[in-house]
Amino acid sequence: MGAIATGGVTLLNRKLVRDEGLSDAEVERVIYTERDELARRERLFRGGRPPLDVRGRTVVIVDDGLATGSTMRAAVAALRREGPRRIVMAVPVSSTDALADLMSRVEETVCLATPEPMHAIGEWYQVFEQTSDAEVTACLARRAPTGAVRDEPRRA
Repeated sequence: MGAIATGGVTLLNRKLVRDEGLSDAEVERVIYTERDELARRERLFRGGRPPLDVRGRTVVIVDDGLATGSTMRAAVAALRREGPRRIVMAVPVSSTDALADLMSRVEETVCLATPEPMHAIGEWYQVFEQTSDAEVTACLARRAPTGAVRDEPRRA
């Protein structure tokens, strides 16, 4: 029915909420629960480190695919608040509608396939399992000590 992101970003598919007959109280309960989960994961994944400073930098956002695009829209909205110079969106597969909408929100897009019809992202993977918190934590622990942000290439 929508997506949330860091910084209080909340995007709702109001048509879906209305069509499903969800009350404002039900929606608020879900948002509250999901915000708690987002905060828990941010604490866990950051491991006490502050958020990366992306002001004036090029940031690449990668997702496993876009069906509705709501998660990516929330991520882009949250990132825009941090002042990056450019946002590059990279996805292996996307619905044409989600891609068209998101292309207008970022400076550059990389998408390998836009199959029609697009039913579910998982259809385009041989293995499509959830990534566990332990897997994410292990990957982040292996990253360079200075973080994922790199200086922009210098032009002569």
